[in-house]
Amino acid sequence: MPKRQYVDFHIIQTVPPANLNRDDQGNPKDAVFGGVRRARVSSQAWKRAARRAFDEKLPEADQSTRTKRIAGQLAERVALRTGVDPEAAARIAAALLEPLGIKAGKKAGNTAYLLFFGYRQLDEIVDLIADQAQDLAGLDDDQLKEATKKLAVADRLKSGHPIGVALFGRMVADIASLNVDAATQVAHAISTHACNLESDYYTAVDDENEADESGAGMLGNIGFNAATLYRYATVGVHQLVDNLGSVDAAIDAVGKFAQAFALSVPTGHINSFAHRTRPSLVAVVVRNDQPVNLVTAFESPVKETNGIAAASARRLAEEYTRSTEQWGDQPAFFAACHAFEDDVLAKAFGANQPFNTLLSGLNETLTTSWAVR
Repeated sequence: MPKRQYVDFHIIQTVPPANLNRDDQGNPKDAVFGGVRRARVSSQAWKRAARRAFDEKLPEADQSTRTKRIAGQLAERVALRTGVDPEAAARIAAALLEPLGIKAGKKAGNTAYLLFFGYRQLDEIVDLIADQAQDLAGLDDDQLKEATKKLAVADRLKSGHPIGVALFGRMVADIASLNVDAATQVAHAISTHACNLESDYYTAVDDENEADESGAGMLGNIGFNAATLYRYATVGVHQLVDNLGSVDAAIDAVGKFAQAFALSVPTGHINSFAHRTRPSLVAVVVRNDQPVNLVTAFESPVKETNGIAAASARRLAEEYTRSTEQWGDQPAFFAACHAFEDDVLAKAFGANQPFNTLLSGLNETLTTSWAVR
């Protein structure tokens, strides 16, 4: 079994006019790279899109959530499972969580920060008191705290992590014992070319205007851009094995992440732009040394005006080939699914594969490399 192993995902994706990820002015985020302004989509935006994508295909118990309402979520489950009234359930939930030392938020019942956890973990906390909930409901506040303070609530949040927490980790600054090291790193997506902000000035007409009335019922403005993006993420399989406690579960999670990351899209202003597209290229590389981001392929911006996606895919393939030859890399697996006919891509990543075939090859490689020897 490898001491460490990384699965790198390299994606070229063209997005039409859109505002996927807004800055504090409401405009699409951007960044300067290679001396020119680029379109940018933050890693947080695409991680959330990917997490929601694979959660939709999981049973509710295996899903995760990031919220300040852990007490409310727990109280709802206590009430539903045990039949105690909502007020008693809220008291029990608060007593269960108090020993953790989670800081309270400004709004009653909320925590001071978002907590990332799985629904199954909440259910396992309820398991601790399910058979005594009615008795606990009859205790006063001091008695309730005493009755629950030694229960293994923290242990339930430290184990049995859902895929989302295992992949993206959990950071609780003032309770280090609840932290989970992320198995996945996601780069900010940037355009492979220079990209300028544009503006959509729009009007909405009042459908009930009288015949002699004119003018708009509403005026508005939305910033947007259109771009071919380079997207990159890497999954540390060894860390994922540690987080999930199972090689089989980790390999399955890699496959779920691969599909979700490739096919998800942030949904900012999606009703205005309908910007959901599929990638033009998805390349997957399994490495046993370190992850490698190939954004250096685009430090010099692509200036092609007749097919930016094709030119970007070629640039990526050339950078991968140059990098592996220059540094003597020996990837355990590499493959690509793309929309082009290009010998440079074939030299770099092998024959073009349907996405499902690529995922099968990835799964087989990971299964073989992590088999007990």
